[in-house]
Amino acid sequence: MAVDRVEDATVDIAIVGAGFAGMYMLHRARGMGLRAVVFETGDGVGGTWHWNRYPGARCDVESMEYSYQFDEELQQDWSWSERFAAQPEILRYANHVADRFDLKRDIRFETKVTAAHFDDAAELWRVSTDKGDTVAATHLVMATGCLSSANVPHFEGMEEFGGDWYHTGRWPKDGVDFTGKRVAVIGTGSSAIQSIPVIARQAQHLTVFQRTPNYAVPAHNHPVDPEREAWFKANYSELREKAKQGRSGQLYSVRDVTWGSEPLETAKAEFARRWDLGGFSYLGAYIDLLVNKEGNDVAAEFVRDKIRETVKDPKTAELLCPTSVIGCKRLCVDTGYFETYNRDNVALVDISKAPIERLTERGLITGGREYDFDAIVFATGFDAMTGSLNRIDIRGRGGLPLVEKWEAGPRTYLGLTTVGFPNLFLITGPGSPSVLTNMLPTIEQHVDYVSDIIDHLRAHGQNTIEPEQDAEDAWVDHVNQIAGGTLYPSCNSWYLGANVPGKPRVFMPYPGFPAYVKKCQEIAASGYAGFRKG
Repeated sequence: MAVDRVEDATVDIAIVGAGFAGMYMLHRARGMGLRAVVFETGDGVGGTWHWNRYPGARCDVESMEYSYQFDEELQQDWSWSERFAAQPEILRYANHVADRFDLKRDIRFETKVTAAHFDDAAELWRVSTDKGDTVAATHLVMATGCLSSANVPHFEGMEEFGGDWYHTGRWPKDGVDFTGKRVAVIGTGSSAIQSIPVIARQAQHLTVFQRTPNYAVPAHNHPVDPEREAWFKANYSELREKAKQGRSGQLYSVRDVTWGSEPLETAKAEFARRWDLGGFSYLGAYIDLLVNKEGNDVAAEFVRDKIRETVKDPKTAELLCPTSVIGCKRLCVDTGYFETYNRDNVALVDISKAPIERLTERGLITGGREYDFDAIVFATGFDAMTGSLNRIDIRGRGGLPLVEKWEAGPRTYLGLTTVGFPNLFLITGPGSPSVLTNMLPTIEQHVDYVSDIIDHLRAHGQNTIEPEQDAEDAWVDHVNQIAGGTLYPSCNSWYLGANVPGKPRVFMPYPGFPAYVKKCQEIAASGYAGFRKG
């Protein structure tokens, strides 16, 4: 059911965001006969993959798994060109899906949602946009993405810098040519690790400013083998089900072997095998690597030794060696990252003890020294999981602002709903597996669950649903308990919000996809225990 006009319209579902979550939510809404509209800040679909156009951007989940599974013909028809797809190809896939299911006619592009207030009397959400549009919606679905709110630093003197500066999460659509330029990259997280090798091949000189080194394992990317693709498509159903049993919702094998049950030489041989295989499978060498510190130390030292083997300058190699637990931050998957530091036109500057002081007209100052640049790239990541939500004026019952409720950290039930905000659904929100998993299956699981809840309400003649306070409290405690039993909280990561000044330090994702899905299924089977319906 198309929405021809947004102004003063009333819909069943208002969806914020036209990434993979928003598109699938719209598709499901239509299939349920519901009237829905999507608001999207960008001028096209794709969400994270619309904005992250930086050089070298690609997915760290294997392409054959990073796709929708709700439509068998779609699965069979689409073909990926590489093991790990690059951003342009993923964006083409998103547009292919949008066109195939005629989704764009219900998406309002270049329209930013500025406010969403719950009307207690009418039991509706009043949604406002920067275009002056208003819409009343029974249900509000926030499909704003976990990594969509760019964390742009605010250095003194940014307005003085005479060159150009960019953020990897808001890259110009037409690209950037760094040929012949002196370039600075600030940050060594995932986007930096992917972009630095590409920028280094263009720039006259590249200087990387690093506060904290990160672990990276090789992608060993290659074209998709036609025979493997045919086998995969012939067995998609079984492979998808198998993936759902993995803790990250991916097919890579996690051996059912605990650390210490094998000789050290056997362990090192397994790490070497997985290093040669490439990708996230490295952390699947032992089932307890994110629990057992001794095993984690050996896995981490193996990677550090690989860095030392690769980087010719010993001092630079040691600066690039992380000292934290491997896996407490999202493991990076790279193509030629460490090799890049062997180039004559690349330098690494450690700012862990001497942070960047300010930008100047010519460049930046750190450690009392001024560096001159023609361009600066901020590879400083995102205000993850809650950033996009907190930048919208969302108010629940009695006008309670969401930012106020979450002042000490996000509180949800199932990472999907929050007390005091009826009919508000957070796709892959804090307290759900989200960023610890393959996002596409996780998105589908959440959207399907929301759709089932809405169907349940309609079948029982009920208008609203929100968590009981006891259920929310218990879920928050449960997430903290599960995370606390792992090594995840042991380092300052964006999982904890540690990359954003002033953000509460709370571990946001839920470790373990199968356990989460089982819990959701149990709650649904009980008639949605822990929820208050009216």
